[in-house]
Amino acid sequence: MRRAGLDPAPELLSLRDRDGVLRISSPLGAPAWLVTRYADVKAVLADTDRFSNAAPLPGFAEATTEQKQSVAGNLLLSDPPDHRRLRRMLSGQFTIRRIRALAPRVEQIVADHIDVMEQKGPPADLVTDFALPVPSLVICELLGVPWSDRDEFQRRSAEQMDVSRPEHERVAVLHELHQYLSGLIVRARRSPGDELTDPELAGMALLLLVAGHETTATMIGLGTLALLRHPDQLAVVRDDPAATERAVEELLRWLSVVHTGVQRTATADVELAGVTIRTGEAVLVALPAANRDPAFIADPGVLDVGRGEAGHLAFGHGVHHCLGAPLARLEMRAAFPALLRRLPSLSLAVPDSEVEYRVFSSVYGAAALPVDWEIR
Repeated sequence: MRRAGLDPAPELLSLRDRDGVLRISSPLGAPAWLVTRYADVKAVLADTDRFSNAAPLPGFAEATTEQKQSVAGNLLLSDPPDHRRLRRMLSGQFTIRRIRALAPRVEQIVADHIDVMEQKGPPADLVTDFALPVPSLVICELLGVPWSDRDEFQRRSAEQMDVSRPEHERVAVLHELHQYLSGLIVRARRSPGDELTDPELAGMALLLLVAGHETTATMIGLGTLALLRHPDQLAVVRDDPAATERAVEELLRWLSVVHTGVQRTATADVELAGVTIRTGEAVLVALPAANRDPAFIADPGVLDVGRGEAGHLAFGHGVHHCLGAPLARLEMRAAFPALLRRLPSLSLAVPDSEVEYRVFSSVYGAAALPVDWEIR
């Protein structure tokens, strides 16, 4: 089911309203249940007792030792209690206090990239000139990844998320990224007595590196496009500093760039929306459909940056709620108002219908976003 520009696929919304839980073929090509309604999606995300992120996927062979090492330390592919151990190792890096301390540096990175755009002059590709490099530089600095390697890890990250590629190719790219980060860790390791193994550290770094720039970059790009299409909402974000936080939450809900998140496996028989999901069956959650569920929010298809509804599922829910959410919010709260105030005449440089989207990526976004502005 293809998205309709910035909106979820119309068929997906129709299936949500009619069925709620439906049988599909997953991106991996195996049968799975797709859960689409807000309350049901939230229930699945919260229930780690009956839905496992770490159990072997139905229809696939047991992972090899090498494959297991490639996903070691990945919070998204672990269950409690191991998940708690891994998350505890990182939680201190993403406290509200620590993120606030990063604010001046993030704001400087945003300003520097707008400076470069102004110096080069219009037109520009907002994706390659702003939306992608801002969060990429932030996460590189946090992880100690050389900025000179950014093009390579961005390319590999995009390949790994491209669901149109054969699964063995995506696994190979994942392994390459893991090996690259393992090399950095071996060189940088200062405390041999750390609780985490080198493969676990590499897995954590890989998750943070990929998730830390891909999702935020697509949100900055699509969020800007959404505001350009809704000039009344753009004016609020540009002119009212107090509106920024609510606007970011509404854009997160309205866009929901992550299609389904991690595939889960039922570890018990579960009744959901009148459907019995059997032990061992695969389950996916449709985050865009859930975040636009009228049972969750009134007028779900309307972009209203003034409401900033709490409770959206763009960052997940429960123990797997995105650890980097505070950092992503900080980056978006810095990026949107700065861009719109520095370039108040910002506009699309191509007809709206010519904007190309990454339709085969597990994180939805604009492939490119040509923009123009008046030189003052």
